[in-house]
Amino acid sequence: MSANTNRTGPSPDRARVMRRTATGLLLLMAAAFVALQLLRGSHPAWGYAIAFTEAAMVGGLADWFAVTALFRHPLGLPIPHTAIIPTNKDRIADTMAVFLKDNFLTPQVVARRLVGFNLAAAAGTFLADPDRSGQSRLRAGAANLLADVLESLDPERLGTQVRAGLVHQLEKIELSPLLGQMLSAAIADRRHLPLLEGAIRWAGNALEANEDLVRAMIRERANSLLRFAGLDTRLANAVLDGLYKLLAEMVVQPDHPLKLKIETMMEELAHNLVHDPATRLKVERAKLDLLANPAVSEWWQSVWERLRRSLIEAARNPDTALGTRITGMLGELGQALRQDPALQLQINRFARRTLVGVVSRYGDEIVRIVSETVKRWDAHTVTARIEGAVGRDLQFIRINGTLVGGLFGLAIHAVERFL
Repeated sequence: MSANTNRTGPSPDRARVMRRTATGLLLLMAAAFVALQLLRGSHPAWGYAIAFTEAAMVGGLADWFAVTALFRHPLGLPIPHTAIIPTNKDRIADTMAVFLKDNFLTPQVVARRLVGFNLAAAAGTFLADPDRSGQSRLRAGAANLLADVLESLDPERLGTQVRAGLVHQLEKIELSPLLGQMLSAAIADRRHLPLLEGAIRWAGNALEANEDLVRAMIRERANSLLRFAGLDTRLANAVLDGLYKLLAEMVVQPDHPLKLKIETMMEELAHNLVHDPATRLKVERAKLDLLANPAVSEWWQSVWERLRRSLIEAARNPDTALGTRITGMLGELGQALRQDPALQLQINRFARRTLVGVVSRYGDEIVRIVSETVKRWDAHTVTARIEGAVGRDLQFIRINGTLVGGLFGLAIHAVERFL
């Protein structure tokens, strides 16, 4: 209640006290005038006192009539040109709207007022101060807003929508040329070598882990004569030794023929991915088949749900890494805004253009809302709100009118005495 009162003007109680004070002063002057008339003496001071009270009474009555006529009919009498505000409510609304538009909601006025105002630096100073309570509330508000949004939305439906959006975007992207260009760039920069060597080592480890399986396969395919002579075991050992030797030579020899053959095949693949229609069509079909696979959909749904729950838990707990990260991001943003003149120039220019654009586009609508809102108020509401805002000052006018009127009465009486 108090906060609202401070924003809209003096409280009704204070305005009522000032009204009673002004009325009491007027009644005091009237009572003093009557008493002085009844007790009139021969001393010249009586004339000055009577002139003061008489003029003060007239001045107080005149200002009472003027102040009252703004809001209502004095004594309830329908005197012309009284109750000015309730009678001219609609015209006042239009005047307020025109004043607001001409003085505040024109692009020229907004642009002129924003010149010299460094909005970016002010925002940077606010965000860069880690001890500022407002920043803590901002961080907490952002985290809670994120958590509320994630909790209020249907997880399954949201996950499906996100997946559908990703699938839609992936369907529009032709992966084959991208993969071909990436592979060509990797080969040109020799970044494919660690991957190739890793594949060779993986093949060696896989061969070592499955020696028994390889030996069994060779025995099964050997004829009975080899098995009878025991040559199948020697054959299996020779095959394994040859494979180990081949893999080892490919690792240590950069120009190994088989290694060079693999690189040539990779170059051909990169070229076909970009220029061969048949290869590109195969990649696109494989991409679409993968996106349409139900297993991929189930995998994404489980990933999304784990991600959503982790985000909610992190947002609800201000001491988690997410809260710390938000604080760090706000601080870094504040430092950048405060210390980078080029960034300040861009953001201030963007803010100025945005506000000017909003005023240009919606200024008339804002003015119309103000005008229509005031017009929808009834006369009593308009009168009460305006009187509540300026009523206390208007009662000071009555008090001043009473006192100033009395002083003028003294001056006039003094002039009469000396003429």
